[in-house]
Amino acid sequence: MYGRVIGAGTTGAGGATLAATGVWMNSMALMVAATTLAAAGMALYKLAPRPRRR
Repeated sequence: MYGRVIGAGTTGAGGATLAATGVWMNSMALMVAATTLAAAGMALYKLAPRPRRR
């Protein structure tokens, strides 16, 4: 009885830790992706030919 409860508690804690780590990793990956996309967008914007002003 006790063993089962302790096992469930440990599994729950481990799962929560893994979930938190996964969310953190996901947010970091999203940050990196967003930064890369922003940098690429800026580069494209700077490279894009614009009509010359007279």
